[in-house]
Amino acid sequence: MTTESLDHPLRYMVANELHARPAPILRAPCHAVFVALKKPRDAANRDRAEDRAHLLEFLNRFGAPHPPEDADHYSGPVGRHFLIWENHTEFTTYTVFVDGVAERPFDPTAYEVLPAEWLARAPGKRLTSAFVRVEPVAEGDVEALAERVGTWFSPENLAISRVNDASAVVATDFMVDPSGHIRFAVFVREGTSDRRLGRIVQRLLEIEAYKSMALLALPKARAAADMVNRLDVILAEHVARMNDKATPANETLDALLDIASEIENRVATTAYRFSATKAYAEIVRERIAMLREQSFQGRQTIREFMVRRFEPAMRTCLSSAERLEALALRAKRAGDLLGTRVEVERSEQNQELLATMNRRAELQLRLQHTVEGFSIIALSYYAVNLVSYALYPYAGKALGLDKAHLTAITVLPVVLVVWAVITLTRRRLERGGH
Repeated sequence: MTTESLDHPLRYMVANELHARPAPILRAPCHAVFVALKKPRDAANRDRAEDRAHLLEFLNRFGAPHPPEDADHYSGPVGRHFLIWENHTEFTTYTVFVDGVAERPFDPTAYEVLPAEWLARAPGKRLTSAFVRVEPVAEGDVEALAERVGTWFSPENLAISRVNDASAVVATDFMVDPSGHIRFAVFVREGTSDRRLGRIVQRLLEIEAYKSMALLALPKARAAADMVNRLDVILAEHVARMNDKATPANETLDALLDIASEIENRVATTAYRFSATKAYAEIVRERIAMLREQSFQGRQTIREFMVRRFEPAMRTCLSSAERLEALALRAKRAGDLLGTRVEVERSEQNQELLATMNRRAELQLRLQHTVEGFSIIALSYYAVNLVSYALYPYAGKALGLDKAHLTAITVLPVVLVVWAVITLTRRRLERGGH
């Protein structure tokens, strides 16, 4: 038996997945330009061939090799730079790493490594873009960094901290600058390895990308909260009317079904977004934790910034999702209770209707028996006359009876015969009806 025959078909795919997205190897000074592209609608079901075609167009500019047909990750040199491309469930990211930094911090021309006309043909829209400036810093200059970056970022939004055992200082304000990008500054202490620096930059960009994806649910959460507030009052009113005998139960049930339908429609249109936001937010928290931040000169850290700005938005999304589910459950429970009541009322009405029909059937049966009795009398009257007319010329004279006595003698047997004939006929008809 060969070694290959022992292997599970997915063995190498599973093993290689852990190494599919290696961190870049960076050496200061350098800078990185980053863009995340996402289709505004139904991004999870997009045509990924379009993403690949857009990547190949960029690679062909530099004569770079193409990734495998089914690849969702690519990393390699493009000219004098280094590219990392990632195709995620809902979005695509491009990161280009360039050696050296411009004399002017965050010079917009540095972003031209991603050509504007090429970006304009992207299958998605720009969700976020970032510019990371990486510089080495001498040990004696670390304490002066806060003052230096004060002109690069918004002072009231600045987050700055030591990361990864104080091997670097990172700073950002998560604000879109005049050129349209989020700025990050990384100051690397001497002795920090190129791989560690690459991981720091990678985590900063992942925080930005997943933070942006997580916040996409916020408008939906606010709209859902408004709807819940509105329907909560209406639902309470209808539930209160459930015990009001003056209000027809069917009308209240129809109103509850309309409310439940509206809620379920909103749940269906927001469930994926809320679920994705929960996952993205967890990734953001993990990446922040991996930075292992330490306070820098008493300034707020990235984690503290996120606790004040990002986490409230996530709690809003979580609250809206939970309230929506709770309202849907309440509406269903109220509808079930009222539906049971309507069924009981209908059952009672059906029983009353059946009782009325039974009474009518009994009355009709009595009337039928009465009519049947009259029919026996009428038929017997005519039958007696016919029999007496037929027998008198023979039996009357032979027995010496006058017509009146002969008629009296024939009454009882004629009536019995008529009664028997009518009864047998009715029974045959009844058996035939079944």
